[in-house]
Amino acid sequence: MFTKQRHVFVYNKTQETFLAFRVEVCDSIWGRLRGLLGKRSLQPDAGAWIVPANAVHTIGMLFSFDLVLINKDFKVVGLRELVRPFTITLPERKAESVLELPAHSIFRSRTKIGDQLLIERYEAKKPSKSNGDGQMIKPLSDGTDGAQYDVGAGGSHFPVVPIPQSSPPESRPSRLAVTKSR
Repeated sequence: MFTKQRHVFVYNKTQETFLAFRVEVCDSIWGRLRGLLGKRSLQPDAGAWIVPANAVHTIGMLFSFDLVLINKDFKVVGLRELVRPFTITLPERKAESVLELPAHSIFRSRTKIGDQLLIERYEAKKPSKSNGDGQMIKPLSDGTDGAQYDVGAGGSHFPVVPIPQSSPPESRPSRLAVTKSR
Protein backbone atom coordinates (compact mmCIF):
# COMPACT_ATOMS: atom_id res chain seq x y z
CA MET A 1 0.00 0.00 0.00
CA PHE A 2 2.76 2.46 0.94
CA THR A 3 5.40 2.85 -1.73
CA LYS A 4 8.71 4.67 -1.69
CA GLN A 5 8.38 8.33 -2.56
CA ARG A 6 9.70 9.20 -5.99
CA HIS A 7 11.12 12.61 -6.79
CA VAL A 8 11.87 14.37 -10.06
CA PHE A 9 13.32 17.70 -11.09
CA VAL A 10 11.56 20.16 -13.40
CA TYR A 11 13.57 22.19 -15.92
CA ASN A 12 12.15 24.80 -18.29
CA LYS A 13 14.00 24.16 -21.57
CA THR A 14 12.56 27.27 -23.25
CA GLN A 15 13.66 29.72 -20.55
CA GLU A 16 16.67 27.60 -19.44
CA THR A 17 15.66 27.78 -15.76
CA PHE A 18 14.79 25.26 -13.07
CA LEU A 19 11.34 25.30 -11.50
CA ALA A 20 12.11 22.80 -8.73
CA PHE A 21 14.62 20.09 -7.81
CA ARG A 22 12.64 17.83 -5.46
CA VAL A 23 9.14 17.35 -6.84
CA GLU A 24 7.23 14.41 -5.37
CA VAL A 25 5.40 12.27 -7.93
CA CYS A 26 1.75 11.80 -6.90
CA ASP A 27 0.37 9.24 -9.35
CA SER A 28 -1.62 6.93 -7.09
CA ILE A 29 -5.22 7.54 -6.06
CA TRP A 30 -4.16 8.38 -2.49
CA GLY A 31 -1.23 10.53 -3.68
CA ARG A 32 -3.39 12.55 -6.08
CA LEU A 33 -6.05 13.09 -3.44
CA ARG A 34 -3.52 14.16 -0.82
CA GLY A 35 -1.15 16.31 -2.96
CA LEU A 36 0.22 18.95 -0.58
CA LEU A 37 -2.45 18.50 2.09
CA GLY A 38 -1.05 18.25 5.59
CA LYS A 39 2.05 20.30 4.84
CA ARG A 40 2.49 23.65 6.55
CA SER A 41 4.73 25.04 3.82
CA LEU A 42 6.87 24.07 0.84
CA GLN A 43 10.65 24.20 0.65
CA PRO A 44 11.83 26.61 -2.09
CA ASP A 45 13.00 23.73 -4.31
CA ALA A 46 10.16 21.26 -3.59
CA GLY A 47 6.72 20.56 -5.01
CA ALA A 48 4.22 17.92 -6.10
CA TRP A 49 3.51 16.54 -9.59
CA ILE A 50 -0.06 15.24 -9.75
CA VAL A 51 -0.57 12.77 -12.61
CA PRO A 52 -3.21 12.67 -14.13
CA ALA A 53 -4.99 15.92 -13.22
CA ASN A 54 -6.28 19.02 -14.97
CA ALA A 55 -7.45 20.96 -11.88
CA VAL A 56 -6.87 20.96 -8.11
CA HIS A 57 -8.64 21.90 -4.90
CA THR A 58 -7.00 23.64 -1.97
CA ILE A 59 -9.56 22.72 0.68
CA GLY A 60 -7.58 22.08 3.84
CA MET A 61 -4.40 23.75 2.57
CA LEU A 62 -2.53 26.13 4.85
CA PHE A 63 -0.55 28.19 2.33
CA SER A 64 -0.65 29.66 -1.18
CA PHE A 65 1.29 28.07 -4.04
CA ASP A 66 1.81 28.27 -7.82
CA LEU A 67 0.20 25.84 -10.24
CA VAL A 68 1.62 24.83 -13.63
CA LEU A 69 -0.69 22.81 -15.88
CA ILE A 70 1.09 20.73 -18.53
CA ASN A 71 -0.01 18.52 -21.42
CA LYS A 72 1.19 15.02 -22.34
CA ASP A 73 4.20 16.47 -24.22
CA PHE A 74 5.28 18.48 -21.14
CA LYS A 75 4.29 21.83 -22.66
CA VAL A 76 2.83 24.44 -20.33
CA VAL A 77 -0.88 24.93 -21.14
CA GLY A 78 -1.94 26.86 -18.05
CA LEU A 79 -0.52 28.90 -15.18
CA ARG A 80 -2.12 29.87 -11.88
CA GLU A 81 -0.06 32.06 -9.56
CA LEU A 82 -0.64 32.29 -5.81
CA VAL A 83 -3.51 29.82 -5.58
CA ARG A 84 -5.05 30.53 -2.18
CA PRO A 85 -6.30 28.00 0.38
CA PHE A 86 -9.94 26.82 0.25
CA THR A 87 -10.43 27.33 -3.50
CA ILE A 88 -11.10 25.06 -6.46
CA THR A 89 -9.36 25.79 -9.76
CA LEU A 90 -11.22 25.51 -13.05
CA PRO A 91 -10.20 22.52 -15.20
CA GLU A 92 -7.88 23.11 -18.16
CA ARG A 93 -9.08 20.71 -20.86
CA LYS A 94 -5.65 20.41 -22.55
CA ALA A 95 -3.82 19.61 -19.28
CA GLU A 96 -2.77 16.06 -18.47
CA SER A 97 -0.94 16.77 -15.20
CA VAL A 98 -0.35 19.53 -12.68
CA LEU A 99 2.73 20.83 -10.87
CA GLU A 100 2.17 22.36 -7.43
CA LEU A 101 5.17 24.57 -6.70
CA PRO A 102 6.12 27.12 -4.03
CA ALA A 103 4.67 30.62 -4.37
CA HIS A 104 6.48 32.83 -6.91
CA SER A 105 8.11 29.84 -8.71
CA ILE A 106 6.45 30.85 -11.99
CA PHE A 107 7.76 34.41 -11.70
CA ARG A 108 11.30 33.36 -10.68
CA SER A 109 11.62 30.85 -13.52
CA ARG A 110 9.99 33.18 -16.10
CA THR A 111 7.68 30.32 -17.14
CA LYS A 112 5.06 31.15 -19.77
CA ILE A 113 2.31 29.26 -21.56
CA GLY A 114 3.86 27.29 -24.42
CA ASP A 115 7.20 26.67 -22.67
CA GLN A 116 8.68 23.18 -23.00
CA LEU A 117 9.45 21.46 -19.68
CA LEU A 118 11.82 18.61 -18.94
CA ILE A 119 10.73 16.38 -16.06
CA GLU A 120 13.19 13.66 -15.13
CA ARG A 121 14.16 11.55 -12.19
CA TYR A 122 17.32 12.69 -10.47
CA GLU A 123 19.83 10.02 -9.55
CA ALA A 124 23.16 10.92 -8.04
CA LYS A 125 26.06 8.87 -9.32
CA LYS A 126 28.46 7.45 -6.75
CA PRO A 127 31.95 9.00 -6.88
CA SER A 128 34.94 7.03 -8.12
CA LYS A 129 37.03 5.21 -5.53
CA SER A 130 40.82 4.91 -5.32
CA ASN A 131 42.48 1.63 -4.36
CA GLY A 132 45.52 3.29 -2.74
CA ASP A 133 47.96 2.51 -5.60
CA GLY A 134 47.06 5.63 -7.53
CA GLN A 135 44.61 3.60 -9.62
CA MET A 136 41.03 4.72 -9.90
CA ILE A 137 38.23 2.22 -9.47
CA LYS A 138 35.05 2.80 -11.43
CA PRO A 139 31.80 0.87 -10.98
CA LEU A 140 30.73 -1.38 -13.86
CA SER A 141 27.10 -1.23 -12.79
CA ASP A 142 24.82 1.48 -11.41
CA GLY A 143 26.77 1.77 -8.13
CA THR A 144 24.35 -0.14 -5.90
CA ASP A 145 25.65 -2.43 -3.18
CA GLY A 146 27.43 -5.47 -4.54
CA ALA A 147 28.61 -3.68 -7.67
CA GLN A 148 31.60 -4.90 -9.64
CA TYR A 149 34.51 -2.53 -10.11
CA ASP A 150 36.92 -1.94 -12.98
CA VAL A 151 40.44 -0.85 -12.02
CA GLY A 152 41.99 1.61 -14.48
CA ALA A 153 45.78 1.92 -14.76
CA GLY A 154 47.10 5.14 -13.25
CA GLY A 155 43.70 6.80 -13.13
CA SER A 156 43.79 7.64 -16.83
CA HIS A 157 40.02 7.38 -17.14
CA PHE A 158 39.25 9.47 -14.08
CA PRO A 159 41.51 12.47 -13.60
CA VAL A 160 42.14 13.40 -9.98
CA VAL A 161 41.96 17.12 -9.33
CA PRO A 162 43.57 18.22 -6.06
CA ILE A 163 41.45 20.39 -3.80
CA PRO A 164 43.21 23.71 -3.16
CA GLN A 165 44.00 24.34 0.47
CA SER A 166 42.91 27.73 1.70
CA SER A 167 45.22 29.67 3.95
CA PRO A 168 44.22 30.27 7.56
CA PRO A 169 42.22 33.44 8.16
CA GLU A 170 45.07 35.05 10.13
CA SER A 171 47.47 35.10 7.14
CA ARG A 172 45.04 36.64 4.67
CA PRO A 173 44.75 40.43 4.54
CA SER A 174 41.36 41.70 5.62
CA ARG A 175 39.24 43.36 2.96
CA LEU A 176 37.86 45.69 5.60
CA ALA A 177 41.32 46.88 6.62
CA VAL A 178 42.08 48.15 3.11
CA THR A 179 40.07 51.32 2.56
CA LYS A 180 40.37 53.95 -0.06
CA SER A 181 40.29 57.57 1.10
CA ARG A 182 39.34 60.44 -1.12
